[in-house]
Amino acid sequence: MANAAVSTVETGKRKVTRRVTVNAPAAQVFDLVADPHRHPELDGSGTVRDTPVTGPDRLSNGAKFSVGMKQYGVPYKITSKVTAFQDDKLVEWQHPAGHRWRWEFAEVTPGTTQVTETFDYSTTPAAKVFELLGFPKANGAGITKTLEALSARFD
Repeated sequence: MANAAVSTVETGKRKVTRRVTVNAPAAQVFDLVADPHRHPELDGSGTVRDTPVTGPDRLSNGAKFSVGMKQYGVPYKITSKVTAFQDDKLVEWQHPAGHRWRWEFAEVTPGTTQVTETFDYSTTPAAKVFELLGFPKANGAGITKTLEALSARFD
């Protein structure tokens, strides 16, 4: 599925969602996302650094993990907590600021999976600040790049 089209999905106020279809079983794609040590490989935004990730090899409900980040030239470390988890179907984590990243996996045919990624900032008290800083637009672009690369990985 060369040059898989990433589509925008409306999922509610203060949620930025994109979707792509990937040529791989849901379990295989899920395994990549559920391993926080591989998140630097996934990142299309350019903010996740290749510093050592701390946390489990596979996420689970309530698990915590830390990754190195860099925004506006400033490096920092962020610890997130898994807030929703369903094997091969869903993984979501929350940053300390309250926003969440959600990944959903739906195998539409054997070996073909619809992957949906959402930046949900409806859960943070800083939502207006996020909007003023342009996070929704920037994160939408980053999600698109992430999903394009994810799809290309399995072509």
